Amino acid sequence: NRQGKIRLIKWYSTFQVADRTKYMREIAVMVIGRSSRLSNFLEYGQYKIIYKRYASLYFITLCDKDDNELIVLEIIHHFVEVLDRYFGSVCELDIIFNFHKAYYIIEEILAAGYIQESDKKGILKSLQAQDSMLVEEKDEEYNTKNN
Repeated sequence: NRQGKIRLIKWYSTFQVADRTKYMREIAVMVIGRSSRLSNFLEYGQYKIIYKRYASLYFITLCDKDDNELIVLEIIHHFVEVLDRYFGSVCELDIIFNFHKAYYIIEEILAAGYIQESDKKGILKSLQAQDSMLVEEKDEEYNTKNN
């Protein structure tokens, strides 16, 4: 968010814990401090930072220098569109209180850091199926306790 608090994080490469902490802190400061008129791409050592701001949330990726910036930006936008459709105008609180759903959406879209699913309707169907399974499970638990 605008204060630099990380609400959701997913790593596809292994880094030492100290390096992760350093990267998160430095990248948050760099991105939040940038003017909205500047590019959404930054060089960061041997990596590239690609980010997009939606309302009060920043969606940031750290990728290799040879990765295509526009594809990564499109993946971020795709993720936000799916979040918007699922939550109905997603906000920071949706991600805070339903982080497991946000992680599930990331897992549906990306596998090992590569695009896996680009069909928004397919992802939403998968989410709805998961939601209905949870409701059925809770109903079974309730019925078992009350019988």
